[in-house]
Amino acid sequence: MPLSEHEQKMLEQLEKQLHEEDPKFADSMGADALRRFSTRHIVLGVLGVIVGLMVLLLGGVQFSNVFVGVIGFLIMGASVYYGTLRGAGRMRGPRKAAVAPKAGFLARLEARWDERRRDQG
Repeated sequence: MPLSEHEQKMLEQLEKQLHEEDPKFADSMGADALRRFSTRHIVLGVLGVIVGLMVLLLGGVQFSNVFVGVIGFLIMGASVYYGTLRGAGRMRGPRKAAVAPKAGFLARLEARWDERRRDQG
């Protein structure tokens, strides 16, 4: 159900007020925040954690070598960090009509809804 003109104006006013009061938070809630996790990053991160845990960390404990255990732990930490990096999230299929960059939250929401309905039908 679409919003009335009054509701749209109020929403735009709230959005503008948020940008004025806390631009950093408003930017984090924008379109960039919707980027998805990269499957490649997740897979490589999980593999790194497995290698760091199974081979190096447990190998270091088994052979009483602290240096190898520490290296395994560092590899695990770096792998978790790499696995949680967000990718740009590539769009599949033909590029859809872009919403104007200055468009408000409601316009972006409507565009996403229209895209979803087109993909389903």
